[in-house]
Amino acid sequence: MNPPAARSAPPVTVERFYTQVGADLGLRLIAGAVGLKRPIREPTVNRPGLALAGFKQYFAPKRVQVLGNVETSYLRALSAEVRSERVTAFFAHRIPCVVLCRNIRPGRLLLDAAEHANVPLFTTSLITMKFISRATIALDNLFAPRAQMHGGMVDIRGIGVVIEGESGIGKSEAIVGLLERGHSLVADDVVCLWVQDGTKLMGAAKDLGRNLMEVRGIGLIDVAAMFGVGSIRQDKRVDLVVSLKRWEDAVEVDRLGLDQAHVTLLGHPIPHIVIPVRPGRDLASLVEVAAFQTKLRSMGYHAAAELSARINRQMQGLL
Repeated sequence: MNPPAARSAPPVTVERFYTQVGADLGLRLIAGAVGLKRPIREPTVNRPGLALAGFKQYFAPKRVQVLGNVETSYLRALSAEVRSERVTAFFAHRIPCVVLCRNIRPGRLLLDAAEHANVPLFTTSLITMKFISRATIALDNLFAPRAQMHGGMVDIRGIGVVIEGESGIGKSEAIVGLLERGHSLVADDVVCLWVQDGTKLMGAAKDLGRNLMEVRGIGLIDVAAMFGVGSIRQDKRVDLVVSLKRWEDAVEVDRLGLDQAHVTLLGHPIPHIVIPVRPGRDLASLVEVAAFQTKLRSMGYHAAAELSARINRQMQGLL
């Protein structure tokens, strides 16, 4: 198979941050809506306490700015003149947006400064550290490299399996068979890939086609309506890639499976198995077995290696 080329994630703007993860973070826009197109240039957040105190040497203006009890209490402790000066200087930087945690009510000074500088100002009920933790993970995912590959993806007892192959080879038939066995659909036709937390390769369907799949000769089916809501997954870690190849083209298939092949997707090596296809083969069962085999190997059991060890012990007994 040809691994999909990685592509950069679309630019992360405040608007994208707000619309995609704002509900999870409890964000409420209260000022500066004109500036929603501002870019967020770094995938983390910043507490600007030192900048508000006048020390700007290491200020990080490219990040989402977070104000908690510490920062707002400090501002209230300043004289009106100094407070106005510090807030004006803070919003003069090209910051993407400001978030007030703990449902802190902004004073008129913050509201006016945000509106004047066209900087979106949000509030959230989350405590400051919890917001920082969640927002950092969300931003990391938004900034993660992404790719798409042609194929389907199924969750087989906790093993995320991407099934790929040329058009008409039987991917949809295999997925339908797996759904009948009680497994879950993640994506059909196109699998969207991204790296979560820098460690896990994840797969999901495009939003437009989520829960739907096309079966040649039948048409479009709603998997959730036909097989139940338990038959769908919004996303899943990619643990295995199965390539379906025509029998005559699969000339390099490992009969014993001593060596585990891998394919690299977005920099992550993923176990790869080639299954030859010809009339009469139950593809759903074969993909299911491949998934179970991958799970056993991840737990330390390798059937081919066990057979090789038995043969070695038998040969040593004959010497």
